[in-house]
Order: sequence, then C-alpha cells, then structure tokens
Amino acid sequence: MQAPLYQVKAEFFRMLGHPVRIRVLELLQHGPVSVRDLLADIDIEPSSLSQQLAVLRRSGIVVSMREGSTVRYALAGGDVAELLRAARRILTELLAGQNQLLTELQQADAPARLHTTR
Repeated sequence: MQAPLYQVKAEFFRMLGHPVRIRVLELLQHGPVSVRDLLADIDIEPSSLSQQLAVLRRSGIVVSMREGSTVRYALAGGDVAELLRAARRILTELLAGQNQLLTELQQADAPARLHTTR
C-alpha cells in the first residue's frame, strides 16, 4: 500500500529538519560547492558532514560530482532554492509580526510602569 501524500510530505520535511542540512542547502543555492568549502563554512566534524550529505543525496535533493580528488555538491534542482526562499519569507513575516506584538506590549506596559514608580 502506498503511503498517503501527507505522510510523504511529512517525511520530506522531517528530512529537512536538521540545521546542518539546511545550512548545506543554503550554501548550495549559488552553485556547486566542494566538501572542503562546506567544512570551512560549517563548524562540524567531517564525518558528521558526510552523514548529512548522504541523507540529502539519498533523498535526491543534492547531487555529487567528482572532479579529480575534489567532490562537489550541488542542488538537484532549483525548486529547493525556491523552497528555502519561501521559508525565509514566511519566517520574516512571522518575526515581523512578533516584533510588532512585542512593541505593542512594551507600549501598553509603559503607562503601568509610570504609575508604579510614583
């Protein structure tokens, strides 16, 4: 029996649910990057990076290319970069809403502080 689409989507987002994987995908948005450069940009042990890259490769989100002794990774398609841009837009809107709420709370609390200091 085939898994329901919502379950497949949940597995997809679970696969993305690791900070190192997200950082790798962000770095790959601008083109292929060598493993050495990924290690320089991400504070992680080589074996841990290798594990995370393997998860992304098995899922089909990234592809690897060997150039001599150098292995480079790239996004398998532009849709992943678009997904990351959409996530950034959503988070920006959420955080802007939270900042607005924080400002309103601080302004509402200001008169109360004035009355208690007298």
